[in-house]
Amino acid sequence: MNKPFRVWIRPLGAACRVRVDGTENAMWLLAQLGHTLAFNHCEPIKDDEASFRSTFHVPYTSQMPRTALEEMLVAIPQVRLMLEPA
Repeated sequence: MNKPFRVWIRPLGAACRVRVDGTENAMWLLAQLGHTLAFNHCEPIKDDEASFRSTFHVPYTSQMPRTALEEMLVAIPQVRLMLEPA
């Protein structure tokens, strides 16, 4: 089980940018999100080695609106959800 880690989300129109502390945590988080039928895909992970954070974009769908994504993230005990400023 992973230690708690920070996750930042930022709405971007029809998608949400998700930034995660560390590539390993980002991959683990994607695997956790993949267990739900509403989560079907995202853009590839991009690493920022200077900040030790990884970023990916999740498109919103009728089955995965913004509120559903936020609720999924909050429900994961290891995730410390942080909202990025607009």
